[in-house]
Amino acid sequence: MTIDKARASRAIREFLVALGVDPGESKETEETPDRVADTWARDLLDGYAMDPRTILDPVATFESDVVVVTGLAFHGVCAHHLLPFHGVAHVAYRPAGLVTGLSCLGRLVDCFAHRLTLQERIAKEVTEALALHLRAPGAACVLEARHTCMIARGTRQAAARVVASSFAGTFEGGPDRELFANAWNRATIHELPGDVP
Repeated sequence: MTIDKARASRAIREFLVALGVDPGESKETEETPDRVADTWARDLLDGYAMDPRTILDPVATFESDVVVVTGLAFHGVCAHHLLPFHGVAHVAYRPAGLVTGLSCLGRLVDCFAHRLTLQERIAKEVTEALALHLRAPGAACVLEARHTCMIARGTRQAAARVVASSFAGTFEGGPDRELFANAWNRATIHELPGDVP
């Protein structure tokens, strides 16, 4: 994917002007188009340049019990309104010969979350990638998030959490699903990033 930050900056400047805001009229906003273009390219849409196969490059080859990692902070941008959402991901898989580094599971979530997407799609893409690239006979992903499109517009439900999940193979039911559910239900007790105590 080719990124043209100069063009993006010009487009953002024009977008603001079209909304009645001239970035050049204020010291605080004169560099806003460049900062916004850089943020979108480097932090919000960098997932397009990530390759799940490379991220999940196996670090070992052996059979193992279920691997579960909970509380992986993530953020994304809603494809419908271009507004951010953020939360935590819980990911699990049953290795069948290939295992990857634990931090790779967080990077895998980011790979799909840092695109224009939907929370539901991220969960599905994570489980599909684990099944495909690690040949895992089972995989699961649960995402809990708060969406700016629900907080700042529409119904304005600031306390609403969205939970999306995907279960494949051995996690569709049985002991693997139960083990994972117990792990992520315990993790759910903690607050989401940005929660007010």
